[in-house]
Amino acid sequence: MGWLWAIIVGFVLGLIAKAIIPGKQHSPLWLTTIFGILGAIVGNAVARGLGVAETRGIDWSRHVFQLVAAIIIVFLGDMAYMALWGHKKHRV
Repeated sequence: MGWLWAIIVGFVLGLIAKAIIPGKQHSPLWLTTIFGILGAIVGNAVARGLGVAETRGIDWSRHVFQLVAAIIIVFLGDMAYMALWGHKKHRV
């Protein structure tokens, strides 16, 4: 069940990050989901490192760290995707 939640959270974080980043992102949905999963992992690690990983109620600070990490990872990941595979799609 943990993997299912990781995929769902990664999907949602990736979509929110894509919506926040200005301009069009070209990475496919499956890759955006992976970027979102990575953002959740990095955000959790940062929150744990700062001592805010576990709080009473909803962990808003942890979610903010996850979202910021997802935004950064989706942005950089999309740039890498376009640098590596973007030119191949535009030739067709």
